[in-house]
Formats: sequence, structure tokens, C-alpha cells
Amino acid sequence: MNKRILIVDDSFYMRTMLKNMLTDAGYEVVGEAANGAEALEMATSTAPDLITLDVILPDNTGLDVLKSLRQTQPSAKVVMCSAVGQEVIVNEAIENGALAYIVKPFSEEKVLEIVGAALQDDATEQAA
Repeated sequence: MNKRILIVDDSFYMRTMLKNMLTDAGYEVVGEAANGAEALEMATSTAPDLITLDVILPDNTGLDVLKSLRQTQPSAKVVMCSAVGQEVIVNEAIENGALAYIVKPFSEEKVLEIVGAALQDDATEQAA
């Protein structure tokens, strides 16, 4: 079964680029959200295996969305993906449950490596 991914980014260009990378690698993109409200709604309705989440969103911060996801879907796997790379933000994201933090601009190889590792943890947990 293909792993299902939700992409959250306010930039249409970034969403398209991530979607192309992920679908070319065999993942199923189940939704694209441009803001925090859409992200939370789609995370509930699509139940993705993984969510890529930007930090800068028009209605919210990715960190706030991450905290909300932790309350409503504590097992949700989230990889932050943002141009904001300050150590304090990265640390806060990891402390709040993000599995990884990718700083833009990024390479396709790096994205696929991190997404693959995050989803591999899922297979390991299920086997344990």
C-alpha cells in the first residue's frame, strides 16, 4: 500500500514541487493545504501517514498547527519543511513532536531521505 502524505504550505509553487517529488517516488499525496485551518481539517478527513508542514502560514504558524495536531492526532507523523531555519524554531518543532525539520531550499534527495526515514519508523513500530 502506498504511503499517504498531506502537504501543508502557503506557497502553491512549494506544494507543487513537493507533490511532484513525492508522487514520482511512489507516494500518494492525499491533499494540499494552504493554511493552518485547512491543514487541521484535511489531517482529520484524510488520515495521512505523514504530513509535511511549513512554519509560515497565513492564518497560523506551523508550530501552532503542530501543537493542535498533537492534541487531536497524537500519533500523526509530521516533518517540518520551511525557509525558517533558526535553531530556536527547529528545536521547538522537534520538542513538539516533529520527526524532522527540512530547511528550504532543499534537494529532492534530502526530502525523500527524510520522508522515507520518517515512514520507516512507522514500519518498525508496527513490527515491534
